[in-house]
Amino acid sequence: MVDYEIVIGLEVHAQLLTTTKLFCSCRSRFGDPPNTHGCPVCLGLPGALPVMNRRAVEMAVRMGNAIGCKIATKSIFARKNYFYPDLPKGYQISQYDMPLCIGGSLPIIVNEGEKVIGITRIHLEEDAGKLIHDQGPGSLFDVNRCGTPLIEIVSEPDMRSPAEAYAYLLSLKQILEYLEICDCNMEEGSLRCDANISIRHKGEKKLGTKTEIKNMNSFKELEKALEYEAQRQAEVLESGNSVLQQTFLWDPSSGRSIPMRSKEDAHDYRYFPEPDLMPLVVEQSWTDSLKQTLPELPSHRRTRFEKEMGLVPSAAEVLTSSRALADYFEQTLLTYSDARQVANWIMGDILRIVKDEKLEINCLKVTSERLGKILKLVENNTISARSAKKVINLVQEQDKEPEKIIEEQGLGQISDSGALETAVKTVLDQNPDTVERYKKGEKKLIGFFVGQAMRATQGKGNPKEINSLITRMLG
Repeated sequence: MVDYEIVIGLEVHAQLLTTTKLFCSCRSRFGDPPNTHGCPVCLGLPGALPVMNRRAVEMAVRMGNAIGCKIATKSIFARKNYFYPDLPKGYQISQYDMPLCIGGSLPIIVNEGEKVIGITRIHLEEDAGKLIHDQGPGSLFDVNRCGTPLIEIVSEPDMRSPAEAYAYLLSLKQILEYLEICDCNMEEGSLRCDANISIRHKGEKKLGTKTEIKNMNSFKELEKALEYEAQRQAEVLESGNSVLQQTFLWDPSSGRSIPMRSKEDAHDYRYFPEPDLMPLVVEQSWTDSLKQTLPELPSHRRTRFEKEMGLVPSAAEVLTSSRALADYFEQTLLTYSDARQVANWIMGDILRIVKDEKLEINCLKVTSERLGKILKLVENNTISARSAKKVINLVQEQDKEPEKIIEEQGLGQISDSGALETAVKTVLDQNPDTVERYKKGEKKLIGFFVGQAMRATQGKGNPKEINSLITRMLG
């Protein structure tokens, strides 16, 4: 790949969190029994007429506002015609030459810093149904997903590596979650991606022949698939052959792309305006009012955490990775105001619990208020940092207030000078050879003495007081 440049564009399909489907009143919900949410509109039966879901339009406009799109005051729905077993109508209602959202951009974080990826369009469309292939010799069809509302976010071919594609998807997912318009559950198919990739000799302006990798629902697997496809195309060109315009499926088990069909052009779908839907007219005043309701977006929040709270970029990036985590961080600061300390504890002990117990951050028994209380108790020397870790674990296990845990477990820190002096003297008396080495200049051994004294006090001794006592007693 040394002589080639990779060119990648992504088409991301995000299922909107509406209560009902895009053009009918059937429920839009994952996991219900098969074929329980269907109607003549979903199935395209004769005489059935679609009716637009206003809430879906609102969500699409909010996404467009969030990434700087121009919101079209008039957009048109079209029929995208193709025949596939999961599409009972034989066509999909989508948007083609007059989409709802036009242009825009999305900043991503890459090794070189920030890079801006252009957005071509965002349009509304309905989803197809679902085929189930592993229940017997044939395939089963579930109508529940037919007609669920999607937005398709189409990027410009601005990405130059699989790593940039990964970063783009991550940024896009964060915004969708911050806006609360998509749950981005890739296992359930609510966030899917089609990737277009081509290569060209470095310095060339003309794009190479692109191939498509269809229906990716894993960021890591998408990155692997793009790496594989770029290498495959390079080998084809190096052998003197031409890359064919094809659509591929990715097989994670073999780590190979599998040809699915020759890739269609737009005219293959025979688009024409949907005759049963009027043009979608969006008033500018409504667009502007929706823009005013946008939450603080990840990139802005990340910058604020760095500039106003003094966090390092890596910490700010972790803490803004989800809206719930960023909210938890800021809510903790209402109880304990040291932003760097709060960040360190969240990225350490709190995210460890989240990962180990596979919890959402807002389901923790260690609430933001409780974490703030624990950190205050560390600051005023009521408990040690070591005990604080134990308190956090016990609060999560028992769902009790930190003060109650400390009282029941006897975790209060010993700061009494008499008790600490006795513990330190015992440690020094038990280690005369080490004391002699310290007095001859091995000052780093003070860490050994502090550790032994902490053990003698069962971790309850005040480390600062112990250090001071050791330094004084050893002269």
